[in-house]
Amino acid sequence: MIIYTVGTFDLLHVGHLALLEYCKTLGDTLVVGVASDQVVNSYKPNVPVVPLAQRMEMLKALKCVDDVRAYHELEYVSACREVNADIFVIGEDWGDQPHNIAVEEYLKSKDRKIVQVSYNPQTSSTKIKQNVIAQLHKGKYMAHIL
Repeated sequence: MIIYTVGTFDLLHVGHLALLEYCKTLGDTLVVGVASDQVVNSYKPNVPVVPLAQRMEMLKALKCVDDVRAYHELEYVSACREVNADIFVIGEDWGDQPHNIAVEEYLKSKDRKIVQVSYNPQTSSTKIKQNVIAQLHKGKYMAHIL
């Protein structure tokens, strides 16, 4: 079974690792789609801190990940088709946007599944960035900024 999941994977953390290790339990091969900066900027106010190539390199180093591919458009049907995904794993913030509906319909037509997972409340890239900014504002690293 081929499992496909997608994300930004900026500032790789234990929540990402837990997600990917869970995905690997669902099948034999785990393929991870990584959003390009342009894709991320289409739905978030800021682009990732870590460049795409480095985010992909970090994911490739994980033993639970079998393949990593970038995606440059906010659509999932073509990648699910290309990797022949049996299961597409999505996050809890999955909505009814056209690109989401399109992949749901495609997978249903092929008798494939979508598995929705909850985010790990321990951490997130956003929380990590907020903590760094908070530390900067406390003056801990102000000398390095000047």
